[in-house]
Amino acid sequence: MEDFDYLGERDIYLDSACQSLRPRPVIEALERYYTEHNSCGERVKYAWGRETDELVEDTRAAVLKYLKLKEKDYSVSFTLNTTYGINLLLSQFKDGLFKKVVTSDIEHNSPFLSTMTFARKHKVKREVMVRNDDGSINIDDYDFTKALVVVNCASNIDGRKLLNIKDLIKKVHKQGGVIIVDAAQALAHHPEILEKTEADAICSSAHKMYGPSLGVMIVRRDLFKKIDTSFIGGGMVDDVDKETYKLSAESPNHAYTKFESGLQAWGEIVAFGEALKWLNRVPKSAKKNFKECYTRLFEYLRDNPKIHLINAEANPTMSFYIEGLDSHLVGGALSSKGIMARTGYFCVHYYLDHVKHYPPLIRFSLGYYIRPSDIDKTIEVLDKVTK
Repeated sequence: MEDFDYLGERDIYLDSACQSLRPRPVIEALERYYTEHNSCGERVKYAWGRETDELVEDTRAAVLKYLKLKEKDYSVSFTLNTTYGINLLLSQFKDGLFKKVVTSDIEHNSPFLSTMTFARKHKVKREVMVRNDDGSINIDDYDFTKALVVVNCASNIDGRKLLNIKDLIKKVHKQGGVIIVDAAQALAHHPEILEKTEADAICSSAHKMYGPSLGVMIVRRDLFKKIDTSFIGGGMVDDVDKETYKLSAESPNHAYTKFESGLQAWGEIVAFGEALKWLNRVPKSAKKNFKECYTRLFEYLRDNPKIHLINAEANPTMSFYIEGLDSHLVGGALSSKGIMARTGYFCVHYYLDHVKHYPPLIRFSLGYYIRPSDIDKTIEVLDKVTK
């Protein structure tokens, strides 16, 4: 794609699950902020600040529109990343709300570790649900009575999706629980999973969505009453006395400030708005090329007898190991040919190492900038490695 014209002919980037490359319009939007209206959002009255405020509000609205959610039901806040958002929520729930905290076995360490600390802090039971090979959960097997549930809707191992997420949400709510969704691996290419969802909170990262380094939280407004705000500072209050303060979040129009302490990454928020616009106008030809490329690579990995592929089906994210070879050394060999891929356990140590007992893996994760020639070269190099 022409929006990635800076990508060298020999540069093959296969690490989009960590962070995607940024298209030109996103880079230019960030540059415009710094060169044309660099200012402190929500604090100033001069023209640059007014422009920043307008663009930031546009981004909040674009996030909700992207997921077909209503502003009367949800508020959008910005953070550092998905991990930060999940921890920010879990660290501020009021005591006594939940009888247990529940996560699943294929979680990134963001939900997996934060649910451990939540259970210890609140002295409640922690359960780890088993996910099926297709990513679904047999929800009839679990009791969610007054449970806090924290799960991903797409895995960063192989992209398997929680396709019955709406059934899960419905049961959790029926039994008086709360559900937080890690959507970091879904929103770039599979936002339909969460469209019109009724999750209590959705945490994701703009840098996995062709945007700048930034976290985003989409939180149901009725969840706010369960939060005891303790991470607090500038930009969150309307008034302060010697021993008291009034939170700006008490106003519906400023509810997002409940999770935005201090000066925000205004330029990155503005550029994220541009990334959402860009995602909405990705041409069908680019999507077709994208699917053809990751399907072809999946089929090669699946059919190579020396390669052990984790994926059950084709997905832009795929993980594998090569029989008899150290994955980290293979990663180095790939790098010498310009192929950039992740190796290791991808922050999913419990499932990959202690449940499945896999050796360290290699992960290929593709983005819209993938070229057929990239797949040709990757297959050519893997052929040499496996032989």
